[in-house]
Amino acid sequence: MKRKKIALAWQILIGLILGIVVGAVFYGNPSVATWLQPIGDIFLHLIKMIVIPIVISSLIVGVAGVGDIKKLGKLGGKTILYFEIITTLAIIVGLFVANAFHPGTGVNINTLHKTDIEQYVQTTQDVEKHSFIDTFVNIVPTNLFTSLANGDMLAIIFFSVMFGLSIAAVGEKGKPVLKFFQGTADAMFYMTNVIMRFAPFGVFALIGVTVSKFGIQSLIPLSKLVVLVYLTMIFFIIVILGLVARLMGVNIFHILRILKEELILAYSTSSSETVLPKIMEKMERFGCPKAITSFVIPTGYSFNLDGSTLYQAIAAIFIAQMYGIHLSWSQQITLLLTLMVTSKGIAGVPGVSFVVLLATLGSVGIPVEGLAFIAGVDRLMDMARTVVNVIGNSLAAIVMSKWEKQYDQNRAKEYLEELKQAA
Repeated sequence: MKRKKIALAWQILIGLILGIVVGAVFYGNPSVATWLQPIGDIFLHLIKMIVIPIVISSLIVGVAGVGDIKKLGKLGGKTILYFEIITTLAIIVGLFVANAFHPGTGVNINTLHKTDIEQYVQTTQDVEKHSFIDTFVNIVPTNLFTSLANGDMLAIIFFSVMFGLSIAAVGEKGKPVLKFFQGTADAMFYMTNVIMRFAPFGVFALIGVTVSKFGIQSLIPLSKLVVLVYLTMIFFIIVILGLVARLMGVNIFHILRILKEELILAYSTSSSETVLPKIMEKMERFGCPKAITSFVIPTGYSFNLDGSTLYQAIAAIFIAQMYGIHLSWSQQITLLLTLMVTSKGIAGVPGVSFVVLLATLGSVGIPVEGLAFIAGVDRLMDMARTVVNVIGNSLAAIVMSKWEKQYDQNRAKEYLEELKQAA
């Protein structure tokens, strides 16, 4: 009798639970990080190793298939417009929830542990030297290899689009080059599936280290903030993104089912990057054309961070309430506008949510040192906002495919049926 294989989603979930147990049992023991951190780092390095080759090869193949700069220009404009609308909605929801439930009111600062945030302060100082306009200027790379080494996704996307269009323009001469990148994309997706077998071990190690460092008891003083962030994230996924999906004729729960493995992985690792290759592959199987998935999803990693902007709005009001600072509606509108600009201006910066908050709080008179009190539980909230970012960018690919009238409904139905039979 053939033994039934445990699905990858279950393997990752088991790794997550075991990691929490090990971290809780050995809380405060530095040996946990010594032994487990290398395993988690190896997994993250494996993923990072394949992300850029997949984005470049997929985007070049997709763009060359379209071969029309006007179509791509229209797609780019619509994509940025959609991203701006959704991220603005996320900020508004965050401000409304924080004002309605007052998570920071009554919190005693003296009972909170203060975490060193100097690394984020330094990053913010570096970022503030660059204007919002500089972000768009830097999309055009001066040296492709420097952009590749730095993982500068927007510059890489720009080059890939231009190269794809050039391949299409030279016609027959470009076919061997196109064939090479198609083969590269296929090989990289195969490599992704191989690497994903290591995911349960990576998740176990990363979550084990996290729990062993901050422990469960550190959540108690800030439990109201953590619970509110999680409930708001769930609301945003089911109601806001669910409504957008419904308007597009798609069920949000179908997207959640398709991405179940990736969502558990993204949650465990707090990294959207770990699932980028797989969500591109799955959205393509769910009816989105390659040209759209390979452009929209990587671009969304810089411009469509719904979960991050939602969290930033809640965290900003929480810190103000914690210090007993009342923000007028005009100050909150200033906060909204500043978050809208700042979150785009420093796309791709490590610890982006903290850096955005550091660059924003001062504009409305909120003490930036308040961030040091929530830094200890930031990883736990980062896990939730990563999930929202992943779902938001996956849905964006569907929205753009529908908007461009290129969504393949039949292929989507076939994929759902295939998943149903596999279950």
